[in-house]
Amino acid sequence: MTRRRRSVPSRLAGAAPHHVYLVPGFFGFANLGDLAYFGHVRDALAAALAARGLAGEIHVVRTLPTASLRRRAVRLAETVAGTAGEAGPIHLIGHSSGGLDARLFAAPGVALGTDLPVERLAARVASLVTVATPHHGTPVASFFASLLGQRVLRLLSLATMQLLRSGRMPLAVLFRLGNAFAHVDRLTGRRVALLDQVMTQLLGDFSAPRRRAVDRLFREMGEDQSLLVQLAPESMDLLNAVVHDRPGVRIGSVVTAARRPSVGTAMAAGLDPSSHATHAIYVALAGVAAAGPRGWSPPATAEQAAVLRRAYGAMPPPQANDGVVPTRAQVWGRVIRAVRADHLDVIGHFRGPHRDPPHYDWLATGSGFDAAAFAALWTAVADFAFGAADSASPAFPAIRPGDLAAAAGRGRRMRE
Repeated sequence: MTRRRRSVPSRLAGAAPHHVYLVPGFFGFANLGDLAYFGHVRDALAAALAARGLAGEIHVVRTLPTASLRRRAVRLAETVAGTAGEAGPIHLIGHSSGGLDARLFAAPGVALGTDLPVERLAARVASLVTVATPHHGTPVASFFASLLGQRVLRLLSLATMQLLRSGRMPLAVLFRLGNAFAHVDRLTGRRVALLDQVMTQLLGDFSAPRRRAVDRLFREMGEDQSLLVQLAPESMDLLNAVVHDRPGVRIGSVVTAARRPSVGTAMAAGLDPSSHATHAIYVALAGVAAAGPRGWSPPATAEQAAVLRRAYGAMPPPQANDGVVPTRAQVWGRVIRAVRADHLDVIGHFRGPHRDPPHYDWLATGSGFDAAAFAALWTAVADFAFGAADSASPAFPAIRPGDLAAAAGRGRRMRE
């Protein structure tokens, strides 16, 4: 099992290190070696730890893409057991379904079917942050669980790998991809064949080692797709009834809402033809994510609702989403931040190709999320996770883009 670790030295002599675990969602491209799903987040948290003088190790969990929540939580437990030692607080940060893995691992008395000392490890969890996590489910998972949806998920994973790795894709492929997703609700016959053609074209641009890695990824996805069924709103209703939060753990959520697809979002995507093609993908996904069960309305406390109203000007309707997860389904614990962003913007995959390090967008959603918003968000997450959650103002300096560049440089030197 491969893990990625980032160490941050402490200015506090004898202090036990903080152990930070980043848990990815069901987009399996997190497992491909040269594609840093959490690269920008890791740099931000390394800068935050350094600013606080805290010793820490940041680990990226290599999870199982679409396996059951129990199996994914076991993988998290294996990673923690192998790296957390005997001392120091544990902090869990899960993006998308990774937040559910973290909740299940940390739940008191959970039975994961492993001989690992899960309860002893979970008792050391100090904070748990979920980012764009479908606590109350997502209709997108129900779609991906269908036979057609499984093909679409593989294609979307391949396209995302290519876009985030290089920031571009051959225009001919992009236009075919956009055309396929523009009619995703009525894909039959020749249009299904179009999906296969685009997948073949995309794979043709991958090196032989990367194609082998993709093959392994797709085998993992094919062997266990339980997660997609478990993320349906109806299934999450049951999970929330039986899985409880551990007392004493700081639990918070980052909530995301992209702009509703419209002429305005198409214009905000810019004049770049590739942006218009990926905007078509966003329109299709946002439409699926908005189609929740009749009468579905995820709950929110008065305090949580107040944060959402301040962030968005009004309580988001049940149909509001980030392109993958309904906005109100993401609320859990204290709402650390509610931001205007799509599903991957918040982990650093927004448009910023000329920054150091560069940021490549996932889909053109017209969210307007940028480097300043990213730095502010992860400053708030660090304050919450590392102990300044109740302060009226940040206890430490905000993360700046220059801090991220310096942290990325140190990370590159460590890997070399």
